Amino acid sequence: MLIGITQGDSSGVGPEILLKTFRDSELFTDFVAYGDVEALEHYNTLLGYGVPVRPIAHPGDYQAGELNVIDAGLLRREEITPGRISAKSGQAAREYVIAATRAALAGDIAAMVTLPMNKEATQLTDARFTGHTELIAEVCGVQDVTIMLASEHLIVTHVSTHCSLREAIERTKFERVRTIIRMTADAVLRLNPKARIAVAGLNPHAGENGLFGDEEIREIRPAVEWAQSQGLPVEGPLPPDTVFFLAVHKRRYDAVVCMYHDQGHIPLKLLDFEAGVNVALGLPIIRTSVDHGTAFDIAGHGVASTASFVEAVVYALRLAGLAPVSAEEEETDA
Repeated sequence: MLIGITQGDSSGVGPEILLKTFRDSELFTDFVAYGDVEALEHYNTLLGYGVPVRPIAHPGDYQAGELNVIDAGLLRREEITPGRISAKSGQAAREYVIAATRAALAGDIAAMVTLPMNKEATQLTDARFTGHTELIAEVCGVQDVTIMLASEHLIVTHVSTHCSLREAIERTKFERVRTIIRMTADAVLRLNPKARIAVAGLNPHAGENGLFGDEEIREIRPAVEWAQSQGLPVEGPLPPDTVFFLAVHKRRYDAVVCMYHDQGHIPLKLLDFEAGVNVALGLPIIRTSVDHGTAFDIAGHGVASTASFVEAVVYALRLAGLAPVSAEEEETDA
């Protein structure tokens, strides 16, 4: 079954990453793109990629050998502005995501992989927009969602993400922590049935028995105990300043549930900035994404790394139960 890939903001690196990976046969899977043909042809010409782009109306129209695009028809070549904020590109990127989400809900695609949007650009026409995950959750009609960042070195999930640190502290509640632990276990155990999960504390030294804060005692520990009562392989709350050492260097844990955005993002990006993958949890569909932004400073230069995108596709295939085929396996089959 096909997966769907959204083109992202056409002023950023998304279109060229999509074209480059197709040209270089890096993905080893069949897919349809959701985007604008004229935007892709702009970068095709600009960068000399020569990728055959074919507009289609439905995933069922897929034809091998060409880059099949569900063409939104929202952008013209002369409207593409590499490296510059564009309200039209921001709005179009939003529409690609909505179209792919609806296709995934309808079962037309097995999973969706998203290339980067620019929040500022999209907010010019949708002031409520805060990110991919929230938009997809709205289309799917769900509220309890979070993001999982994954790489070969570390997996992290978050009790809160795009909010102030003050609000993140207020969101550290038993029900939310329990929900994120459950979501994390559901996803991680699909990737590795023997996975072990750590839960980080919120305060220094995980509160040190209430000395530096009591959220661990009141909210986090009860959620961990609930998870353990359900047979989930979870431990915590553990001191945030040591839990990543235990996970990465001692290999004691395969994933860490973090209490707020930077607690998880900083170690993951330090370890694997280019190849990290964003996985949305709590959705009725499978959605993965690159873990980087639109990179306006290099857009249109053809130098953007494809590593995170390739890994995002691999994770989507694994979560969908579609084992990705490696180059070595293709040669063996031949």
